[in-house]
Amino acid sequence: MISPEAAKLLGAGIAAIGAGIAAIGVSNVFGKFLEGALRNPGAADGQQGRLFIGFAAAELLGLLAFVVAMILIFVA
Repeated sequence: MISPEAAKLLGAGIAAIGAGIAAIGVSNVFGKFLEGALRNPGAADGQQGRLFIGFAAAELLGLLAFVVAMILIFVA
């Protein structure tokens, strides 16, 4: 049987994986923007707002995963 302390730390470790996945998401957002900007440079200025929205959304998910991990470690 697993102890509650071990389960808490295991859950925090699993939640922290989300921060790494967010880094993959951010790189995907910027990579796709650059790919589109190189294909059609004239439309790059119109897509820049969407770039920052995608970056903020991916970064928010990473920060949320970090906060959940910290709550599991220090509060729960």
